[in-house]
Amino acid sequence: MNEEFKPYIPADKVTPEMTPTSIIMGILLAVIFGAANAYLGLRVGMTVSASIPAAVISMAVIRVILKKDSILESNMVQTIGSAGESLAAGAIFTMPALFLWAKEGVMETPSLITITVIALFGGLLGVFFMVPLRSALIVQEHGVLPYPEGTACAEVLLAGEEGGASAKSVFLGMGLGALIKFVVDGLCAVQSVVTLRLDSLKTELSAEVYPALVSVGYICGAKISAYMFAGGVLGWFVLIPAIVTFGGDITMYPATVSVAELYATGGASAIWASYIKYIGAGAVAAAGIISLIKTLPLIIRTFTDSIKSIKGAGTVSNERTALDMDIRFVLGAIALLILAIWLVPAVPVSLLGAIIIVVFGFFFSAVSSRMVGLVGSSNNPVSGMTIATILIATICLKVAGDTGAHGMTGAIAIGSVICIAACMAGDTSQDLKTGYILGATPKKQQIGEIMGTIAAALAIGGVMILLNTAYGFGTDKLAAPQATMMKMIIEGVMNGNLPWNLIFIGAFISITVEILGIAALPVSIGLYLPLELSATIMIGGLIRKFADAKFGSAKDEAGKGVLFCSGLIAGEGLVGVLLAFFAVFGLLDKINLSSVIPTGNIPALILLVIVAILVWNAAVGKKNEK
Repeated sequence: MNEEFKPYIPADKVTPEMTPTSIIMGILLAVIFGAANAYLGLRVGMTVSASIPAAVISMAVIRVILKKDSILESNMVQTIGSAGESLAAGAIFTMPALFLWAKEGVMETPSLITITVIALFGGLLGVFFMVPLRSALIVQEHGVLPYPEGTACAEVLLAGEEGGASAKSVFLGMGLGALIKFVVDGLCAVQSVVTLRLDSLKTELSAEVYPALVSVGYICGAKISAYMFAGGVLGWFVLIPAIVTFGGDITMYPATVSVAELYATGGASAIWASYIKYIGAGAVAAAGIISLIKTLPLIIRTFTDSIKSIKGAGTVSNERTALDMDIRFVLGAIALLILAIWLVPAVPVSLLGAIIIVVFGFFFSAVSSRMVGLVGSSNNPVSGMTIATILIATICLKVAGDTGAHGMTGAIAIGSVICIAACMAGDTSQDLKTGYILGATPKKQQIGEIMGTIAAALAIGGVMILLNTAYGFGTDKLAAPQATMMKMIIEGVMNGNLPWNLIFIGAFISITVEILGIAALPVSIGLYLPLELSATIMIGGLIRKFADAKFGSAKDEAGKGVLFCSGLIAGEGLVGVLLAFFAVFGLLDKINLSSVIPTGNIPALILLVIVAILVWNAAVGKKNEK
């Protein structure tokens, strides 16, 4: 069946791919979407795919502005550009733990070189691990592994005549997202949260006004949004009232004052910070492990199938569409990277850690590459893989006597490299699927992935240091949920100083949710995060549900609603980074209008309604045009 497949651009036809235009645009988008996704992931623990927005932007520039008809050039832009989003996801899910330890005085603040090198090594390993798997997974399994995001991106590029109109949705979203973020957090003309304190229920109801959160809900859909909101409701309308009602004058660890005093001085938010976030961390960790266990048979089968099929895919072809990077170069590069991880002083990994990275890095990269082909990137259990890796690495390091700050930083570095490698391997396989359908040259795409990885790695360190300096990881502004949870796991294994009763309460909540047949991970994330985030995400999910019900399914990932929301996220994320610059240089106070303009719940609620209307109009606009 695969021999009969004919790509859009035949193998014997050579068209522009890796041009100065595609390289410059791709690197620019890798940095932009990498920074935006870093900000989004640190706020809500989720990232969004950059492939389709990058594809429509590239078509707008290459086809509409430059008047060039080059679909493979546009494909190269999204190949390079999407690397930034994947690398950012792996980095921000783990490395902020280093900053949190520095804040506690456990270690020095990680340097720009350390962050950059860890991100670079992990990203390059993910790309190189995928190269020998390409023929097995993309070619031999064509028609078997759908690779939903990669196929959708190919469809967007094939529908190139719509590129101009689609790109308008992305750019309009970016502009509006940037404007609203600047008004709320820059000028402080509108407060960021609508809050209603419910003392009779011993809790509060709140929702943030940011368009990125509504957009996350729209992109994820009603079901995932509802699961997250259910977790928030469980935390804020069940657990917090129960703790306040029954806690009374009792002082419970980790708080240092009684529950009654804690609630009187800080409200429901203080109860959440002292107790619920630990319950949520236990729930997230258990949900990640559950997702890994549920997919373990599939993981083992896909890994063994991938290794076996490499042998059958080893035939050499001189066709342009079958050319991969030289396997000798790839294996040599992997060996050098592993040696560098062990020997480079900026990476706090011992020889044992390097061995763990070799074993688990290739295993989880191979698994990630195949699983995104089966279930899509959004359902790929990378967080579960990372949790398992960090648990095993921490135990191994402790048994080997590598404890204290060095052992903890070594464990997080190992987890970071493997998490980034798994994310990058999954992204690379999706991009190679897009290229296979279009008729791209695999070798050039693989080189493009390396370019995007290098560009994003060079940018991500500066972005993380900037965001931490301006907002602080682990705060209300940037919760860094996954990294905080990874930090808790490592400390728990190394020191045993966690409130394990709260952790296990969360773990059994996840187990209960799974027994009910509901996906525990989004529920757990909703329990871990403040309600104000999941409530706004739920609004986006409801908009998607009503749009689908009124106008038919809007699940096409090229829909204007998805593209507009991607733009909102990118615009808000970029202004978030810009305002971080303002904060560092002391400019925020000079543009703050909160003392001049009265703020309150009403203006914030009006803004939230406006955001919802904008997303609704974008969602149904395409339907109305028909």
